[in-house]
Amino acid sequence: MRIAVPSKGRLRDPAIELLHDAGLGPETPGDRALAFPCRNAPVEALLVRADDVPEYVQDGVVDCGITGLDIVRERGAEVRELLRLGFGACTLEAAVQAESPVQSIDDLRGARVATSFPRLARELLPQPIELVDVHGSVELAPRLGLADAIVDLVSSGSTLRTNGLRSVGRLLESEAVLIAPPEPRADALQLAAVFRSVVEARGARYLMLNAPEEALERICALVPGSRAPSVLPLAEPGMVAVHSLVPAADVWRLLPELEAAGASSILLVPVERLLA
Repeated sequence: MRIAVPSKGRLRDPAIELLHDAGLGPETPGDRALAFPCRNAPVEALLVRADDVPEYVQDGVVDCGITGLDIVRERGAEVRELLRLGFGACTLEAAVQAESPVQSIDDLRGARVATSFPRLARELLPQPIELVDVHGSVELAPRLGLADAIVDLVSSGSTLRTNGLRSVGRLLESEAVLIAPPEPRADALQLAAVFRSVVEARGARYLMLNAPEEALERICALVPGSRAPSVLPLAEPGMVAVHSLVPAADVWRLLPELEAAGASSILLVPVERLLA
């Protein structure tokens, strides 16, 4: 099976790391490598431009591929989204100069809009608009008088602020996705299931703690997890151990609440795989 992986950019390293975490054992590619095998599975990875992945998948050059959802939507390729991968998050946003009277996306009717995403801009912005096709340094277009607004990918928003721009609305939320042809091969679906177990595990932590029995109801209310927590008796009378899966994003809030409820010996560990 062949999988297309971005050859450079912000998606390359996380994509290769996903292959590692999925247990495929990818050989570390050199700087000039165009492909690399996986030691533990009959999988070959091809390093290609992220923009080209949808066409490679659509044309059957590869059996599946990793790229950004924004690229998939912009290319309009006939592919099937198998899984969102949880990295490379960004948003496609419309932005104007800070002093512009435009306050919302609806105010862009009739505007000149510079973008390297003409298909998405035409699809997601209110019509009519005049598109100015720009590749690279899109943020400069309003300052140069080429456009009234831009549509571009935004991660933190710092690039917009640095160039005197402000967002007037989000058009699309994007992240890395695994795509395949409309009728995927069975091994591509199997790979998607393996990736899903890794992606879901990254968003969870395994929680273990000790607590007095009288605090059990309060603690279980805090950590319901995907199912009811496991409760095990301890050798010390009146004490129990509680085990549960908890969302990683909630840990910062959860720990002080658990201590306040009477929990002790709290341990959180990463989860390698999670099969629901």
